[in-house]
Amino acid sequence: MTFADSLRDRLRGRLPGPEAQMLMSPRGRPRLKDLDGECREAGVLALLHPVEGGPGVVLIERPGHLNKHAGQVAFPGGRREEGESRLEAAIRETWEEVGVSADRFEILGSLTPLFVPPSGFCVYPFVAWADSLPPFVTDPNEVAGAFSVPLAEFVDGPRSLINHPRLQRPVPAYEVGGHIVWGATAMMLSELAVVVEPLLPRSPEVQTPN
Repeated sequence: MTFADSLRDRLRGRLPGPEAQMLMSPRGRPRLKDLDGECREAGVLALLHPVEGGPGVVLIERPGHLNKHAGQVAFPGGRREEGESRLEAAIRETWEEVGVSADRFEILGSLTPLFVPPSGFCVYPFVAWADSLPPFVTDPNEVAGAFSVPLAEFVDGPRSLINHPRLQRPVPAYEVGGHIVWGATAMMLSELAVVVEPLLPRSPEVQTPN
């Protein structure tokens, strides 16, 4: 069975949900079930593909001129427009932001939605697999850069606390590839890491001499 097939099966089962997300949550973040019907909707895509060191996930960095989320690392995605589904919004935004069209990947399932207080969005994360990806073509109005990170970085990688000036308190974050990932994206990655962890290659155990 391929990694994609195995991950599809795991996404069909019971998800780790808020318990996994809250490992990387700023304190006091409301859960989606507490705000159903009171938020705008957005779809985002965790686009996975082969990289050195195992499967990787595509992330983007928002440009500094945005009113909200400036400079933050995120999944490709955005607001659901009238007449489209949450998944269609994630697919459309992925094409607009990084130039990867739907014929390059297959949708495997979804993760647990969550609410993002600063923007007032309920975010619906979907998971996709691509056997290969074309070079990224980014929209400079929405994306400062796009890059991939091995999923193992979020399973075993450094979790740290960063001092966030707006929140005036330390918040949990991942430090990967020179980027700081925190907030809603870190929460979704935390859940994804729990889902994929059993599927990742294991490092060989060090044998100690007798």
